[in-house]
Amino acid sequence: MTRRELREQIFRILFRIDFYPKEELSTQLLYPKDDTAEVSEADISYIQNKIFAVTERIEEIDTMINAVAKGWKTGRMGKVDLTLIRLAVYEMKYDEDIATGVAINEAVELAKKYGTDNSSSFVNGILARIA
Repeated sequence: MTRRELREQIFRILFRIDFYPKEELSTQLLYPKDDTAEVSEADISYIQNKIFAVTERIEEIDTMINAVAKGWKTGRMGKVDLTLIRLAVYEMKYDEDIATGVAINEAVELAKKYGTDNSSSFVNGILARIA
């Protein structure tokens, strides 16, 4: 899978996590693919490692988001937007293999695909303040 495809799979699983109890995380990780993508064992490992890494830092990430999101604390944000922002903040702050600009651009592109008409500009604005 390409990095973009991996990131999209990670986003999709992180999105689902908000709707399930934390105890079901291991079950959610069993479904890191859809029928259109070829997923190798290395891809599955990368996805799972990234999911665990992001979820371990959710509180820290949300604190960063809340510090810059005027009037839009994480509790008020749409789940798609929040999940994309969390993933991008993790990549910007904790993943040395991903450049900040790439993390922001990828989050904006996924926001265009999965979010509302305003999601891409909202996600971009929050991430620009954090960067």
